[in-house]
Amino acid sequence: MSAVPALLAMEKAKVHDWPNYIGWSVGLLIVVAVVYWLMRQGWNWRRTLQSDLAQLPAVPSETGTPILESSGRYHGSTIAGSWLERVVAHGLGARSLAELTLTERGLLVRRPGEQDLWLAAEELIGARTDSGIAGKVVPAGLLVVSWRLAGPHGEPGTELDSGFRLDRPDDHAAWVTAIAEQATRPATAGKTKTEGVTP
Repeated sequence: MSAVPALLAMEKAKVHDWPNYIGWSVGLLIVVAVVYWLMRQGWNWRRTLQSDLAQLPAVPSETGTPILESSGRYHGSTIAGSWLERVVAHGLGARSLAELTLTERGLLVRRPGEQDLWLAAEELIGARTDSGIAGKVVPAGLLVVSWRLAGPHGEPGTELDSGFRLDRPDDHAAWVTAIAEQATRPATAGKTKTEGVTP
């Protein structure tokens, strides 16, 4: 029976080995801080590399009659065709809630706390469903919208993919179809006489 008190004493000594525990805790905190710092540096480096991307277009005063509306989350954007090349310039790297409205003039994405996105119909390329974006896999899948960020003087610009997870993932397919229809419409569709286009 004398072995039992000895074992209890050893366990008690381990539990109260505070210097060892404190040392491990401090070491872990340092590792976490270094990883976070490296992530921030990578984010800033990527933002610098993408500084030549054109500014996001402003939301027009008239966006058109809604065709589809849904709420969900914005998960990020990448260079089109590059699943891992996240775009962080101009706030495109920040995840947020999203309210999507598709009209005959384009796609409006309201993002509380972040800059809203306006993807004009003539800049829409298409849409698809996918399992993830920017290196992140989303179990319920995503609606990925392909669009063109035109240059400041109307040059072709950069093609991007933006991922959204709607609150009702079953609606993704309907959005793919509707965006595809808008993307294939003539460039003059949805414009008015005041914009210099004869109907």
